[in-house]
Amino acid sequence: MSPVIVRTIDELRLRVRELRAAGHTIGLVPTMGALHEGHLSLVQAAKDDGHKVIVSIFVNPTQFNDKKDLEKYPRNEAADVALLEPLDVAIVWAPHVEEMYADGFATTVSVSGITDGLCGATRPGHFDGVATVVSKLLLQALPDAAYFGQKDYQQLAVINRLVADLNIPAKIVGCPILREVDGLAMSSRNVRLSEKGRKTAALLFQTLSQSAEDIDSGKSVETVMSRSSEALLAAGFEAIDYLEMRSADDLSPMTEFDRPARLFVAAFLDGVRLIDNVVVKGR
Repeated sequence: MSPVIVRTIDELRLRVRELRAAGHTIGLVPTMGALHEGHLSLVQAAKDDGHKVIVSIFVNPTQFNDKKDLEKYPRNEAADVALLEPLDVAIVWAPHVEEMYADGFATTVSVSGITDGLCGATRPGHFDGVATVVSKLLLQALPDAAYFGQKDYQQLAVINRLVADLNIPAKIVGCPILREVDGLAMSSRNVRLSEKGRKTAALLFQTLSQSAEDIDSGKSVETVMSRSSEALLAAGFEAIDYLEMRSADDLSPMTEFDRPARLFVAAFLDGVRLIDNVVVKGR
């Protein structure tokens, strides 16, 4: 059955009230559309937890610090809705920009500390845009739980922080990264890669995984990061925003593997910015 497509906040809140009156709980899956299996896995996770599911589709302009990137972001609402139909999604929340950011909009949600490095350092204003729109989505739908993928691990940390700090009554569920057969993390941006670039892109996860193994085996973090950066550039990546080890808990930088850690990377290929992260498992 096709989900109901809702364009206004008033109608969204009305339909959420109706679902709750019928005894249902609500699971929200925020997306920017261009859906793939990774998104669908979040919907399934929400369903498995017993919720009626709302999927938001909104390309949020305030989190793009590059207007060209915003313009190139893939959009195909009809295809997205078709993918959601077999999953019995209750509502597709697809507001226009004017509904989300009405005339006179002047409020920004900003999370400090965990936004200082990684994507926060190379994409000024990005996480302010993310924090603001996610706050709005959570307050518009007031879900019992909201589901996010761990590919955007820093984003997930930001959302956990803002929900705790602003006392927003929603459980935030971080779900595992879904990958293609060759290991590339599923992303809406992958469709912009050339055929050659798509093959090269698989090296991102492979290099990150090997780096994690090398660090776990006792090799110097600095040496491993340096060699891995060189390998990616030699393979055809145009630039590397960052390749770092950070604390899994608070995203603070780490130079020695002495506590739970993750490796994070952001690199450009075919002009497309790809991100990924892996756990440094330890023995």
